[in-house]
Amino acid sequence: MTTPSTSPGDQPQSDAPKQKASLSTRVQEKLAADLPYGVVVAAGWSWRMLLIIIMSAVAIWLLSHISLLIIPVLVAALLATLLQPAHRFFLKLKVPAVLSSLLLTAALILVVAALLTLAGQQLAVGFATMQVSVAAGVRDFIALIESWGLSLEALDYQELLSDLAQTLQENSGAIVSGALDFGSTATNILAGFAMAVFSLIFFLKDGPRIWSFLLNFVPKHHRRAVDGAGYAGWGALGSYVRVQIFVAFVDALGIGVGAWLLGVPLAMPLGVLVFLGSFIPIVGAVLTGAVAVLLALVANDWGNALLMLAVVLGVQQLESNVLQPLIMGKAVNLHPLAVFLAVAAGTATMGLIGAVFAVPVMAFINEFVKYLSRKPWLKDPDPGPILSDPSAT
Repeated sequence: MTTPSTSPGDQPQSDAPKQKASLSTRVQEKLAADLPYGVVVAAGWSWRMLLIIIMSAVAIWLLSHISLLIIPVLVAALLATLLQPAHRFFLKLKVPAVLSSLLLTAALILVVAALLTLAGQQLAVGFATMQVSVAAGVRDFIALIESWGLSLEALDYQELLSDLAQTLQENSGAIVSGALDFGSTATNILAGFAMAVFSLIFFLKDGPRIWSFLLNFVPKHHRRAVDGAGYAGWGALGSYVRVQIFVAFVDALGIGVGAWLLGVPLAMPLGVLVFLGSFIPIVGAVLTGAVAVLLALVANDWGNALLMLAVVLGVQQLESNVLQPLIMGKAVNLHPLAVFLAVAAGTATMGLIGAVFAVPVMAFINEFVKYLSRKPWLKDPDPGPILSDPSAT
């Protein structure tokens, strides 16, 4: 019995994919032989880093267009981490969660409003007191200019006022546009304040439920790891906020009391300014310290300004050498260079808002990643109920 002979064209079609795969393998082997290993690795890193940069740029661009929504939510999240211990205390006293959230939010608003009102009253009184000192300072400055041989008597003040009025008239459109922009900004601030208060109430009341809803978007086999990492980052965020408030209070108390002892006017508003500026790492301390020294110079004299500078430097040295390593270092394990780069990057991308939120966001990401790298859930054979807040037990 003879078997029919088959021609090459009669071979099974299933061999075609194998031939193509074999050809592709030979091409890859040829490329691997011709390209140095370092070039292959560099190319692999390059396209991945390029993709990360593009996605980051797109994310920042999107966030900049919805900043009116994102910023109040971030503010509410930071305040929620601050008020969470008090909220748990009220829950242990059998206070309803809704009532506890409303009471804590109202108390926070009252405290902030009282501080701003007190600072505003001190500003009004201080500026009235400073009028004589500022006038004397201006006269001394004019005398100093004239002692250099420059006479200010030749200036035609009437002509200067006329030119100023003409300039205002010519730019009336820009002035009106600026006024409208200011009105729009004020409206946005009020809307942001309302959203922050609303978000804060529900973060306190339904925080675990909101987090459990977000975990539904995570694959089930990764859910336990992301759950633990999220709570770890949230804990680091709360530690950062509480410690930063303490450090800001020490800075404000030291510089405010120093200004009061040296007779610098506006000591109370200056302390409030230092307290707020301390939430911008590195940059805030420098700017508020410069304001304190300049205020002492304008209101008093060079000697008083130098003493004020010594007070500012002393307080800042206490913060950087004692408070930051002993307190902030334990709460948020971030290198000073990482803090500086985070503030610089936040300022470059989103301005003042980026500078304020750069460090807390970085603290959250740092603890989130550290938890994932430790993989503690693999050592626990009993996972327990997912979505339970570890810090509440």
